[in-house]
Amino acid sequence: MTTSSNAAGAGQFLIGGDLAVHRLGFGAMRITGKGIWGEPANRAGALATLRRLPELGVNLIDTADSYGPEVSENLIREALHPYPGMLVATKGGLTRHGPDVWAPLGRPEYLRQCVLMSLRRLGVERIDLWQLHRIDAKVPRDEQFAAIAQMRQEGLIRHVGLSEVGVEEIEATRRHFPVATVQNLYNLANRQSEAIVDYCAAHGIGFIPWFPLAAGALAGPGSVLSTIADKLHASNGQVALAWLLKRAPVMLPIPGTSSVEHLQENVAAAQLTLTDQDYAALEAAAR
Repeated sequence: MTTSSNAAGAGQFLIGGDLAVHRLGFGAMRITGKGIWGEPANRAGALATLRRLPELGVNLIDTADSYGPEVSENLIREALHPYPGMLVATKGGLTRHGPDVWAPLGRPEYLRQCVLMSLRRLGVERIDLWQLHRIDAKVPRDEQFAAIAQMRQEGLIRHVGLSEVGVEEIEATRRHFPVATVQNLYNLANRQSEAIVDYCAAHGIGFIPWFPLAAGALAGPGSVLSTIADKLHASNGQVALAWLLKRAPVMLPIPGTSSVEHLQENVAAAQLTLTDQDYAALEAAAR
């Protein structure tokens, strides 16, 4: 298994054209309790995992006010504030009513509250990347976009991202403000956002795939994925991350964990280089 770890090996991307991050980041959802609810079972372990990030060259952290709720942001501040050389991106627009329960709420006053409270919890005066967790279908989307544009104009937000959107929604949003990132479900096994990846690549928009390690049936014994992993002395997950990084220069995977050991394994994927032949073999198997 590949264990030499530094996220710098994944290369860099400029979020919004001016914020340089290493392309292999960290998703801070799993540092909370079961069902993404409450405190983590091992709080010391979660904090140790966060504190290991800068040592491994990880300078992009993705979180949300709804993770816990509030728990993830609070732990990030405790472990890493004032975040030297790091970009802490957060999200708002989902309410929580219990473990594994997520409900969109896009009323302008609520989105503003999301931003103001994240600023307070993270201990910053501006959020460098704030992402709308979901577009609320019950609220006219232009009202949601206008509220975000106003906060960006006020300097509360530097760059804006979207989550779980299609091309038409991205283009509608761009009439109000530039879209710096898009965060959709995407991995080797789930390719439903293929057209969105291509759109982001064509427009210089960072694409943040969530659930990046999933490989489904492709990870079975004797599979193409397992065969390539064995050849590279790597894990299936490391190869899945390497595939994502090779898929597009705007790709910003954010594998998450609450374990230092698993974090180091994930970050080591930045050192893997897939040949064009291996990439094509994985592509063919996935399709």
